[in-house]
Amino acid sequence: MRENSKVVNKTVYIAVGLKRDGYKEILGMWLGKNESAAYWMSVLTDMKARGLQDILITATDNLNGFTQTIRSVFPESATQICVVHQIRNSCRYVVWKDKKEFSRDLKDIYGAPTRQAALAALDNMERKWNSKYSYAIKSWRENWDELTVFFDFPLEIRQIIYTTNLIENLNGKIRKYTKNKLSFPTDEAVMKSVYLALREASKKWTMPIRNWGMILNQFLTIFEDRVRL
Repeated sequence: MRENSKVVNKTVYIAVGLKRDGYKEILGMWLGKNESAAYWMSVLTDMKARGLQDILITATDNLNGFTQTIRSVFPESATQICVVHQIRNSCRYVVWKDKKEFSRDLKDIYGAPTRQAALAALDNMERKWNSKYSYAIKSWRENWDELTVFFDFPLEIRQIIYTTNLIENLNGKIRKYTKNKLSFPTDEAVMKSVYLALREASKKWTMPIRNWGMILNQFLTIFEDRVRL
C-alpha cells in the first residue's frame, strides 16, 4: 500500500475459530507492520473484549512472540505450531536433489503414532542430515514442544490442529480477490478488499467440519470443565 508517497508492505493477520457447533467463524482481521508481543497482545485483547471467553487449542504459524502472548492471555490454551509451515521452512534450506528423501524422513516425525516415536524419528533425522542441514534440525529441536502438542489428542482432533491449512485456503482466496491491485491507497482500502474476500469465502461454510460429532464428544471428555453445550 502507499504511505507518504512510498509503497509500504503490510500484513493482514486473520483468526478463524471452530465454534461448539463445528462451524467455522472468522474471529477478526488486523493490519500490522511488525510482529511483536505487544502487537499480539492487542489482537488477543481485542478478541477477548468482543466476547471470546476461552480457546481450547490454538494452531498458529510460528510468529514471533505469538505463542507466549497466547499463554499470557489464555493460559489454559494448548498452543500448536503449524507442522506444514515447519516442513516448508525446513525444506527451504535443502538442495533439490535431497528434497524428496529429506521430506520423506520428515514424514516419519509428524506421521508417527506417538510423541516418543516422533522423537526417535527426529533423532534419526539428526544422525542422517545434521552435517548438511543442521539449521533445519535445530529448528525442530527448538520448537519441539509446540510442534508436538497434537500428539496429546485423538487422531480426529490431531487432523484439525496440526496445520493452519484452513487459513492458507483463505489466504489463497484473498490473493485471487486482490491480485490485480499493485498497491492500495490506504489501510481502509486494504481492509475493505480483504473483508469482501472473506465474506465471499465464508458463504461456503454451510456445514460443520467432518466428524464433528465424534470430535465434540472427545472435547467434552478432555475438557469437561471448560466445554458446555
